[in-house]
Amino acid sequence: MTDQDSPAGTTRPRADSKPPQFSGVLKPLAFIDEVIARFEAVVLAIGVLIMATVSVANVIGRFIFGESLFFTEELNQFLIVLITFVGLGYAARKGRHIRMSAIYDSLPDIWRKVLMVAIALITAAAMFVLAYYAYVYVDKVAATGRIAPSLRVPVYLTFLWVPVGFVITGIQYLLTAVVNLLRRDVYLSVAVVDSFDDSEVQV
Repeated sequence: MTDQDSPAGTTRPRADSKPPQFSGVLKPLAFIDEVIARFEAVVLAIGVLIMATVSVANVIGRFIFGESLFFTEELNQFLIVLITFVGLGYAARKGRHIRMSAIYDSLPDIWRKVLMVAIALITAAAMFVLAYYAYVYVDKVAATGRIAPSLRVPVYLTFLWVPVGFVITGIQYLLTAVVNLLRRDVYLSVAVVDSFDDSEVQV
């Protein structure tokens, strides 16, 4: 896909096809991005479906049969952690995290790109640091040998998705920095171009 001139004299990609974000020696990054995207989509879809199914079944059981599913609360707590922290990476990939962009929006294109690269790298570093501390916490919980009373599974499995989510999010921000260095447009994420009409362009 080639860039085309915008009315403002700047360039932005057409929205009818996905640009080759990574090529040459960086082509493995495209594979990593695709694997992460599929992983996020599958995990989030399954997690939401299970949570909805169990919650509905619990309501039906309580009001029709007079019996609740004893594991509903624990399972939903586990799924909330999973969806929240895997969803961090998904939101980063879609450029949907909250941004305070008053200063950013007032800058010329080149400085917006510089600032976006700096933001992506700093955020990625923060995510990896949080992932480390989350892993340390999960390891300590695993060492206690605690078992969930209803599901009878180790409690640390509930928290295992926290470091995984932070790592995925950190990778997404690293990829955002790389794609901003490779291409002319300013990218909010690997898949979203920062457009010039106050809206983002999905690519």
